[in-house]
Order: sequence, then structure tokens, then C-alpha cells
Amino acid sequence: MAAKVTLSGDGASINFSTSEQAPTTLRKFRQSQEIECLYRFIFENELQKEALDIIEGLLIQRKTLKLETKLQAKAQAKQEAVAAKMAKHAKTAKAPVAAKPPKPAKVAKAAKVAKVAKPSKPAKAAKKSKKK
Repeated sequence: MAAKVTLSGDGASINFSTSEQAPTTLRKFRQSQEIECLYRFIFENELQKEALDIIEGLLIQRKTLKLETKLQAKAQAKQEAVAAKMAKHAKTAKAPVAAKPPKPAKVAKAAKVAKVAKPSKPAKAAKKSKKK
């Protein structure tokens, strides 16, 4: 299969040959030359425990990120629900305020009628005083 995996001259990276095509399925990915070389490198250098620790760290990191996004989505949904309730409540609170202004208009109309009635009374009193 593939040649033995070696470290680069400075020891900072792994030297192995890469294939041109990217694997399309999970099974092909696991059997690809790059992954096979990585597994061989881990096994030959007895890095199984370190590799497992790295993978577990990545899994925990992904799980926490997933939980955070779910919690944020729930919080946002609650905020939207509260905002919708507030908007609905605001609409119902505005309706009675709009119904109140016609009442003072009726009072003003009654006041006009009262003003018209007052001058007619002194006129009648004046006619009675002239007759005597």
C-alpha cells in the first residue's frame, strides 16, 4: 500500500503523498491514502492516547457549540413571542383610547344648546316687565 510515513526535516509536519481526488463517501474517506497514512503515523509513533484526547476535545467542543446555538435559538424564539404579545396588547390598549374623543363632542353640543336657551329666557322676562 502506501510507503512509511515520515516526519519533515524540522519535525513540525508529516510527509506523505496526497491523492488528486477528494473522497465522496465516508467509507472512501476512511480508506483514502491521507487518512491511512495518518493512522499509520499515529500507530508507529505510539500517539494513540494523544490522538484520542484530541478527538474527544473536538467532540466536546462541537457538542457545546451545538447546545449554545440551540439555547440561543430558544431565547430568540421567546423574545419574539414576548414581542408579539406586547404588540397585540398595545393594539388592544389603543382601541379604547380612540373611542373616548366622541364623548366630549356630545358635551360641547349640549353646551351650545344651553347657550342658545339662555338668551330666550331674558327676552321673555323683558316682555313681562313691559306689560306691567
